Amino acid sequence: MKKGMRSLLALAAGAFILGAAEFVMMGILPQAAAATGVSIPTAGHYISAYAIGVCIGTLILVFGRKVPPKNLIILFMAIALVGNTMSALSVNAGMLVVARFISGLPHGAFFGTATLIAKTLAEKGKEAQSVSIMVTGQTVANMLGVPAGTLMAESLSWRLAFGILAAWAAMTIVLTIAWIPFVPPVKDTGILGQFRFLRRRGPWVILAAVFTGNAGVFCWWSYVSPWLQKTGGWPSAAVPFLMMLAGFGMVVGGIIGGRITDNWRHAGTAALGQSISLIGLVMVLLLPGGHVTTAILTFWIAFGLFFISAPQQLLMTEAGQGGGELIAGAAVQVAFNFGNAVGSIVGGAMLTTFSMDYRFTGLGGIPLAILSVAALVFYSWRCESDTEAVHRLREIHV
Repeated sequence: MKKGMRSLLALAAGAFILGAAEFVMMGILPQAAAATGVSIPTAGHYISAYAIGVCIGTLILVFGRKVPPKNLIILFMAIALVGNTMSALSVNAGMLVVARFISGLPHGAFFGTATLIAKTLAEKGKEAQSVSIMVTGQTVANMLGVPAGTLMAESLSWRLAFGILAAWAAMTIVLTIAWIPFVPPVKDTGILGQFRFLRRRGPWVILAAVFTGNAGVFCWWSYVSPWLQKTGGWPSAAVPFLMMLAGFGMVVGGIIGGRITDNWRHAGTAALGQSISLIGLVMVLLLPGGHVTTAILTFWIAFGLFFISAPQQLLMTEAGQGGGELIAGAAVQVAFNFGNAVGSIVGGAMLTTFSMDYRFTGLGGIPLAILSVAALVFYSWRCESDTEAVHRLREIHV
């Protein structure tokens, strides 16, 4: 196996554990709530604690800018090992909230660092494909890890899911040490220098697109299980398998999105992917239910959701060139998680307003998705060449 591919597999293993740790709680929430003696709405804090950890954990990169990226990956996996071990052993709600917070700390920082490593080790012209292979670990987690965790919770124990993730983190530490070569740290521009890229409007436009795009999709995705049952008429036993279909859509979308990104404008590719999700949300609202329709839309929107992963991660990493690459890459995950939280709230408001008709989660998501497409089109049109490299050019007479 090529050295570069082995490095990507090690990074994909890390992406898998973080993707599974983030989303598995949604499938095992009733069992975790019962075991810790709280109501399901209160157990929702186990999900939000992870998201808060994602946002706070980005600060690790502020103080770890001089550390080689390979060592940062080892640190992030060690934190994931501690957090998931604590989750598996939690005896009450307070301990599980803390454990979930710790589990979320490495998430955004990992993806920022892994994007830099994947881009650095990639063959010229194949950077996006390299990033998409790394992100595939997260999509496979949604395709296999989350349904597997749900089935474990129903037939064995919800704690087993976190125990396996802890073991997976330990394995990833070994793979990282063995397979990922030394990559030099980013240029040290000081603590404030890492954020200098945020003086330009371009990065803010990308983050706004990530936030609004994910908020739009998560209006629907947060309630996908009851939507499949109430609107699609699927039995609850079929939901894990439809989640596998969604995960397959994410894998395919990520791979195709990466290939197109390497041959076209990054922001243009992201706008195309966001438009695919937008069309899906319109169909959620307009089409009647049924098995076939809901299955197709589950695949379709999941395809669009991860079609945009590689181009958006690369856009931000490139926007942060000159010392802010890690912070910029992690900022995508922070915007992603804020979008998840807001989308869930907006989708819930739609359900309350429209008498729990799950088709109207699409209505809440449509305007947010439109804003995301507009932001990406604007970025491609006005900002794609707005990098500091332009300002460093000097005229030379020969």
